[in-house]
Amino acid sequence: MDRLSGSEVKNLLRERKLVLILDLDHTLINSTRLHDISAAEMDLGIQSAASKNDPDRSLFTLQGMCMLTKLRPFVRKFLEEASNMFEMYIYTMGFKAYAIEIAKLLDPGNVYFDSKVISNSDCTQQHQKGLDVVPGADSLAVVLDDTEYVWQKHKENLILMERYHYFAASCRHSGQSLSELMQDERESDGALATILDVLKRIHTIFFDLGVGTALSSRDVRPVIKRMRQEVLQGCKLVFSRVFPSDCRPQHQIMWKMAEQLGAVCCSEVDPSVTHVVAVHAGTEKARWAVKHKKFLLHPRWIEACNYRWHRQPEEDFPVPGLKEDKGKEKVAEITPVCN
Repeated sequence: MDRLSGSEVKNLLRERKLVLILDLDHTLINSTRLHDISAAEMDLGIQSAASKNDPDRSLFTLQGMCMLTKLRPFVRKFLEEASNMFEMYIYTMGFKAYAIEIAKLLDPGNVYFDSKVISNSDCTQQHQKGLDVVPGADSLAVVLDDTEYVWQKHKENLILMERYHYFAASCRHSGQSLSELMQDERESDGALATILDVLKRIHTIFFDLGVGTALSSRDVRPVIKRMRQEVLQGCKLVFSRVFPSDCRPQHQIMWKMAEQLGAVCCSEVDPSVTHVVAVHAGTEKARWAVKHKKFLLHPRWIEACNYRWHRQPEEDFPVPGLKEDKGKEKVAEITPVCN
Protein backbone atom coordinates (compact mmCIF):
# COMPACT_ATOMS: atom_id res chain seq x y z
CA MET A 1 0.00 0.00 0.00
CA ASP A 2 1.51 3.31 -1.07
CA ARG A 3 2.27 6.02 1.43
CA LEU A 4 -0.12 8.95 1.57
CA SER A 5 1.96 11.73 0.07
CA GLY A 6 1.94 15.25 1.41
CA SER A 7 -0.16 16.39 -1.52
CA GLU A 8 -2.67 13.56 -0.96
CA VAL A 9 -3.00 14.51 2.70
CA LYS A 10 -3.57 18.13 1.69
CA ASN A 11 -6.21 17.05 -0.82
CA LEU A 12 -7.98 14.96 1.82
CA LEU A 13 -8.06 17.87 4.23
CA ARG A 14 -9.17 20.24 1.50
CA GLU A 15 -12.07 17.86 0.80
CA ARG A 16 -12.78 17.78 4.55
CA LYS A 17 -12.01 14.08 4.77
CA LEU A 18 -10.21 11.92 7.31
CA VAL A 19 -9.10 8.28 6.93
CA LEU A 20 -11.31 5.41 8.11
CA ILE A 21 -9.82 1.94 8.56
CA LEU A 22 -12.50 -0.77 8.60
CA ASP A 23 -12.12 -4.30 9.90
CA LEU A 24 -14.38 -6.89 8.27
CA ASP A 25 -15.22 -9.93 10.40
CA HIS A 26 -17.45 -9.16 13.40
CA THR A 27 -17.28 -5.45 12.55
CA LEU A 28 -19.03 -5.06 9.18
CA ILE A 29 -19.95 -8.70 8.52
CA ASN A 30 -20.07 -12.21 9.97
CA SER A 31 -18.99 -15.23 7.93
CA THR A 32 -19.16 -18.97 8.49
CA ARG A 33 -18.16 -22.07 6.56
CA LEU A 34 -21.01 -24.04 5.03
CA HIS A 35 -20.12 -27.17 6.99
CA ASP A 36 -20.38 -25.17 10.25
CA ILE A 37 -24.03 -24.21 9.77
CA SER A 38 -26.00 -25.50 12.75
CA ALA A 39 -29.03 -27.77 12.48
CA ALA A 40 -31.24 -24.94 13.72
CA GLU A 41 -29.87 -22.64 11.02
CA MET A 42 -30.48 -25.32 8.39
CA ASP A 43 -34.09 -25.60 9.56
CA LEU A 44 -34.44 -21.84 9.21
CA GLY A 45 -33.35 -22.06 5.57
CA ILE A 46 -30.36 -19.76 5.91
CA GLN A 47 -28.43 -21.39 3.09
CA SER A 48 -31.30 -21.09 0.61
CA ALA A 49 -31.93 -17.48 1.69
CA ALA A 50 -28.31 -16.65 0.88
CA SER A 51 -28.77 -18.00 -2.65
CA LYS A 52 -31.80 -15.90 -3.56
CA ASN A 53 -31.36 -13.33 -6.31
CA ASP A 54 -32.63 -10.43 -4.22
CA PRO A 55 -30.70 -7.14 -4.49
CA ASP A 56 -31.78 -6.15 -0.97
CA ARG A 57 -30.69 -9.36 0.75
CA SER A 58 -28.01 -9.34 3.42
CA LEU A 59 -27.08 -13.05 3.27
CA PHE A 60 -24.65 -14.22 0.60
CA THR A 61 -22.96 -17.43 -0.48
CA LEU A 62 -19.27 -17.19 -1.38
CA GLN A 63 -19.40 -20.06 -3.86
CA GLY A 64 -15.69 -20.53 -4.45
CA MET A 65 -14.95 -20.48 -0.72
CA CYS A 66 -17.83 -22.62 0.59
CA MET A 67 -18.83 -19.84 2.97
CA LEU A 68 -21.86 -17.81 3.97
CA THR A 69 -21.57 -14.11 4.77
CA LYS A 70 -24.09 -11.93 6.59
CA LEU A 71 -23.85 -8.16 6.25
CA ARG A 72 -24.32 -6.26 9.49
CA PRO A 73 -27.56 -4.26 9.55
CA PHE A 74 -27.16 -0.64 8.36
CA VAL A 75 -23.77 -1.37 6.74
CA ARG A 76 -24.71 -0.04 3.29
CA LYS A 77 -26.10 3.23 4.66
CA PHE A 78 -23.10 3.44 6.98
CA LEU A 79 -20.63 3.20 4.09
CA GLU A 80 -22.61 5.67 2.00
CA GLU A 81 -22.62 8.32 4.72
CA ALA A 82 -19.10 7.64 6.00
CA SER A 83 -17.70 8.01 2.48
CA ASN A 84 -18.65 11.70 2.56
CA MET A 85 -16.37 12.24 5.56
CA PHE A 86 -13.62 9.65 5.14
CA GLU A 87 -11.27 8.01 2.69
CA MET A 88 -12.05 4.38 3.53
CA TYR A 89 -9.82 1.31 3.66
CA ILE A 90 -10.65 -2.33 4.39
CA TYR A 91 -8.12 -3.94 6.73
CA THR A 92 -8.50 -7.61 7.63
CA MET A 93 -6.28 -10.38 8.96
CA GLY A 94 -8.00 -12.67 6.44
CA PHE A 95 -6.69 -13.71 3.05
CA LYS A 96 -6.60 -11.24 0.17
CA ALA A 97 -8.99 -13.28 -2.01
CA TYR A 98 -11.54 -13.35 0.82
CA ALA A 99 -11.15 -9.62 1.48
CA ILE A 100 -11.71 -8.81 -2.20
CA GLU A 101 -14.87 -10.95 -2.33
CA ILE A 102 -16.28 -9.22 0.74
CA ALA A 103 -15.37 -5.82 -0.72
CA LYS A 104 -17.46 -6.72 -3.79
CA LEU A 105 -20.46 -7.47 -1.55
CA LEU A 106 -20.06 -4.25 0.43
CA ASP A 107 -19.18 -2.08 -2.53
CA PRO A 108 -20.56 -3.67 -5.72
CA GLY A 109 -20.14 -0.43 -7.63
CA ASN A 110 -16.51 -0.08 -6.51
CA VAL A 111 -17.31 3.42 -5.28
CA TYR A 112 -15.85 3.34 -1.76
CA PHE A 113 -12.76 1.13 -1.65
CA ASP A 114 -11.34 0.71 -5.17
CA SER A 115 -7.95 -0.95 -4.48
CA LYS A 116 -7.81 0.09 -0.82
CA VAL A 117 -8.05 -3.46 0.55
CA ILE A 118 -5.41 -4.54 3.08
CA SER A 119 -5.10 -8.21 4.09
CA ASN A 120 -2.81 -10.46 6.13
CA SER A 121 -0.25 -10.59 3.32
CA ASP A 122 0.24 -6.83 3.69
CA CYS A 123 0.86 -6.89 7.45
CA THR A 124 4.40 -6.08 8.52
CA GLN A 125 4.14 -7.82 11.92
CA GLN A 126 2.61 -11.23 12.63
CA HIS A 127 -0.79 -11.14 14.39
CA GLN A 128 -0.70 -7.34 14.48
CA LYS A 129 -2.30 -4.59 12.47
CA GLY A 130 -0.64 -1.24 12.06
CA LEU A 131 -0.98 2.05 10.26
CA ASP A 132 2.45 1.50 8.76
CA VAL A 133 0.60 -0.08 5.82
CA VAL A 134 -1.11 3.29 5.27
CA PRO A 135 1.89 5.46 6.18
CA GLY A 136 1.24 9.13 6.60
CA ALA A 137 -2.23 8.56 8.04
CA ASP A 138 -1.49 8.28 11.78
CA SER A 139 -2.89 11.68 12.73
CA LEU A 140 -5.89 11.40 10.40
CA ALA A 141 -6.97 7.77 10.86
CA VAL A 142 -9.93 6.42 12.79
CA VAL A 143 -9.94 2.62 13.14
CA LEU A 144 -13.07 0.49 13.61
CA ASP A 145 -12.25 -3.02 14.83
CA ASP A 146 -13.71 -5.53 17.27
CA THR A 147 -10.27 -6.69 18.46
CA GLU A 148 -8.13 -4.33 20.52
CA TYR A 149 -4.96 -6.37 20.99
CA VAL A 150 -4.08 -6.37 17.27
CA TRP A 151 -3.69 -2.58 17.42
CA GLN A 152 -1.01 -2.39 20.12
CA LYS A 153 0.81 0.52 18.45
CA HIS A 154 -2.29 2.48 17.49
CA LYS A 155 -4.81 2.16 20.33
CA GLU A 156 -5.35 5.92 20.30
CA ASN A 157 -6.83 5.64 16.80
CA LEU A 158 -9.12 2.74 17.69
CA ILE A 159 -12.87 2.71 18.25
CA LEU A 160 -13.65 -0.73 19.63
CA MET A 161 -16.70 -2.31 18.03
CA GLU A 162 -19.13 -4.67 19.69
CA ARG A 163 -18.73 -8.04 17.98
CA TYR A 164 -21.38 -9.04 15.47
CA HIS A 165 -22.23 -12.72 16.02
CA TYR A 166 -24.92 -13.75 13.55
CA PHE A 167 -24.01 -17.38 12.89
CA ALA A 168 -24.00 -20.12 15.53
CA ALA A 169 -20.38 -21.07 14.79
CA SER A 170 -19.38 -17.52 15.65
CA CYS A 171 -20.53 -17.72 19.27
CA ARG A 172 -20.42 -21.37 20.31
CA HIS A 173 -19.41 -20.42 23.85
CA SER A 174 -21.73 -17.41 24.17
CA GLY A 175 -25.22 -18.87 23.98
CA GLN A 176 -27.52 -18.81 20.98
CA SER A 177 -26.63 -16.82 17.89
CA LEU A 178 -28.78 -14.08 16.41
CA SER A 179 -29.78 -16.42 13.58
CA GLU A 180 -30.95 -19.13 15.99
CA LEU A 181 -32.89 -16.53 17.97
CA MET A 182 -34.37 -15.29 14.69
CA GLN A 183 -33.22 -11.79 15.65
CA ASP A 184 -30.80 -9.21 14.34
CA GLU A 185 -29.44 -5.81 15.27
CA ARG A 186 -31.81 -2.96 14.50
CA GLU A 187 -30.97 -0.69 11.61
CA SER A 188 -31.99 2.43 13.53
CA ASP A 189 -29.87 2.08 16.67
CA GLY A 190 -27.56 -0.89 16.13
CA ALA A 191 -23.78 -0.78 16.40
CA LEU A 192 -23.08 0.81 13.02
CA ALA A 193 -25.78 3.47 13.38
CA THR A 194 -24.38 4.35 16.80
CA ILE A 195 -20.79 4.58 15.57
CA LEU A 196 -21.79 6.62 12.53
CA ASP A 197 -23.03 9.31 14.92
CA VAL A 198 -19.70 9.12 16.77
CA LEU A 199 -17.79 9.50 13.50
CA LYS A 200 -19.88 12.53 12.58
CA ARG A 201 -18.99 14.17 15.90
CA ILE A 202 -15.30 13.39 15.43
CA HIS A 203 -15.41 14.90 11.95
CA THR A 204 -17.18 18.04 13.16
CA ILE A 205 -14.78 18.59 16.06
CA PHE A 206 -11.73 18.03 13.86
CA PHE A 207 -12.74 20.35 11.04
CA ASP A 208 -15.09 22.90 12.61
CA LEU A 209 -13.98 23.32 16.20
CA GLY A 210 -10.24 23.51 15.69
CA VAL A 211 -10.40 27.25 15.14
CA GLY A 212 -7.01 28.92 15.11
CA THR A 213 -5.12 25.71 14.38
CA ALA A 214 -3.84 24.92 10.90
CA LEU A 215 -5.52 21.86 9.39
CA SER A 216 -2.16 20.29 8.61
CA SER A 217 -1.20 20.29 12.30
CA ARG A 218 -4.44 18.84 13.68
CA ASP A 219 -4.59 15.32 15.08
CA VAL A 220 -7.68 13.12 15.35
CA ARG A 221 -6.34 11.08 18.28
CA PRO A 222 -6.86 13.74 20.99
CA VAL A 223 -10.36 14.28 19.59
CA ILE A 224 -11.19 10.59 20.06
CA LYS A 225 -9.68 10.59 23.55
CA ARG A 226 -11.57 13.71 24.63
CA MET A 227 -14.89 12.41 23.34
CA ARG A 228 -14.37 9.08 25.07
CA GLN A 229 -13.61 10.78 28.38
CA GLU A 230 -16.94 12.62 28.27
CA VAL A 231 -18.98 9.38 28.42
CA LEU A 232 -18.68 8.77 32.18
CA GLN A 233 -17.43 12.18 33.26
CA GLY A 234 -18.64 12.95 36.78
CA CYS A 235 -19.01 9.28 37.76
CA LYS A 236 -17.01 7.81 40.66
CA LEU A 237 -16.92 4.01 40.67
CA VAL A 238 -16.11 1.36 43.27
CA PHE A 239 -15.78 -2.28 42.19
CA SER A 240 -16.95 -5.10 44.44
CA ARG A 241 -15.87 -8.68 43.79
CA VAL A 242 -15.44 -7.98 40.08
CA PHE A 243 -11.71 -8.75 39.93
CA PRO A 244 -9.63 -11.68 41.23
CA SER A 245 -8.52 -11.01 44.81
CA ASP A 246 -4.84 -11.59 43.98
CA CYS A 247 -4.73 -8.97 41.21
CA ARG A 248 -4.27 -5.22 41.37
CA PRO A 249 -7.60 -3.73 40.25
CA GLN A 250 -5.85 -0.81 38.54
CA HIS A 251 -4.39 -3.27 36.03
CA GLN A 252 -7.72 -4.87 35.09
CA ILE A 253 -9.38 -4.18 31.74
CA MET A 254 -12.70 -3.04 33.23
CA TRP A 255 -11.00 -0.53 35.56
CA LYS A 256 -8.93 0.89 32.70
CA MET A 257 -11.98 1.03 30.44
CA ALA A 258 -13.95 3.03 33.00
CA GLU A 259 -11.07 5.49 33.41
CA GLN A 260 -10.77 5.90 29.64
CA LEU A 261 -14.47 6.77 29.63
CA GLY A 262 -13.78 9.57 32.11
CA ALA A 263 -14.85 7.88 35.35
CA VAL A 264 -12.85 8.04 38.58
CA CYS A 265 -12.22 4.55 39.98
CA CYS A 266 -11.39 3.81 43.61
CA SER A 267 -11.17 0.86 45.97
CA GLU A 268 -13.17 2.09 48.96
CA VAL A 269 -16.60 3.65 49.33
CA ASP A 270 -17.15 7.21 50.50
CA PRO A 271 -19.98 9.75 50.11
CA SER A 272 -18.62 10.95 46.76
CA VAL A 273 -19.00 7.51 45.14
CA THR A 274 -21.82 7.49 42.58
CA HIS A 275 -21.75 3.86 41.38
CA VAL A 276 -20.89 0.47 42.87
CA VAL A 277 -20.09 -2.15 40.22
CA ALA A 278 -20.69 -5.71 41.37
CA VAL A 279 -21.67 -9.18 40.19
CA HIS A 280 -23.69 -9.98 43.33
CA ALA A 281 -25.85 -7.81 45.55
CA GLY A 282 -24.78 -9.51 48.77
CA THR A 283 -21.34 -7.94 49.11
CA GLU A 284 -20.72 -5.33 51.79
CA LYS A 285 -20.14 -2.59 49.22
CA ALA A 286 -23.23 -3.58 47.25
CA ARG A 287 -25.36 -3.39 50.39
CA TRP A 288 -23.77 -0.01 51.16
CA ALA A 289 -24.86 1.19 47.70
CA VAL A 290 -28.45 0.13 48.33
CA LYS A 291 -28.49 1.71 51.79
CA HIS A 292 -27.08 5.01 50.57
CA LYS A 293 -29.14 5.05 47.35
CA LYS A 294 -26.14 4.84 45.04
CA PHE A 295 -26.28 3.16 41.66
CA LEU A 296 -25.62 -0.59 41.98
CA LEU A 297 -25.01 -2.20 38.63
CA HIS A 298 -23.39 -5.03 36.70
CA PRO A 299 -19.99 -4.63 34.94
CA ARG A 300 -21.77 -5.02 31.60
CA TRP A 301 -22.88 -1.40 32.08
CA ILE A 302 -19.31 -0.21 31.56
CA GLU A 303 -18.94 -2.33 28.43
CA ALA A 304 -22.23 -1.01 27.06
CA CYS A 305 -21.15 2.59 27.69
CA ASN A 306 -17.87 1.83 25.94
CA TYR A 307 -19.55 0.42 22.85
CA ARG A 308 -22.35 2.98 22.69
CA TRP A 309 -20.22 6.05 23.53
CA HIS A 310 -22.98 7.29 25.79
CA ARG A 311 -23.87 6.75 29.43
CA GLN A 312 -26.41 3.93 29.44
CA PRO A 313 -29.46 3.73 31.73
CA GLU A 314 -28.22 2.18 34.97
CA GLU A 315 -31.53 0.42 35.58
CA ASP A 316 -30.92 -1.73 32.50
CA PHE A 317 -27.96 -3.45 34.19
CA PRO A 318 -29.20 -4.87 37.51
CA VAL A 319 -27.03 -6.97 39.78
CA PRO A 320 -28.13 -10.55 40.56
CA GLY A 321 -29.37 -10.89 44.12
CA LEU A 322 -31.59 -7.82 44.14
CA LYS A 323 -35.30 -8.19 44.81
CA GLU A 324 -38.24 -5.82 44.94
CA ASP A 325 -39.80 -5.08 48.32
CA LYS A 326 -43.40 -4.04 48.85
CA GLY A 327 -42.50 -0.41 48.29
CA LYS A 328 -41.02 -1.33 44.92
CA GLU A 329 -37.55 -0.27 46.02
CA LYS A 330 -34.68 -2.62 45.23
CA VAL A 331 -33.09 -4.22 48.27
CA ALA A 332 -30.17 -6.61 48.62
CA GLU A 333 -30.72 -10.25 49.53
CA ILE A 334 -29.86 -11.07 53.15
CA THR A 335 -27.06 -13.55 52.36
CA PRO A 336 -23.80 -11.62 52.76
CA VAL A 337 -20.78 -12.11 50.51
CA CYS A 338 -17.26 -10.91 51.25
CA ASN A 339 -16.13 -7.65 49.63
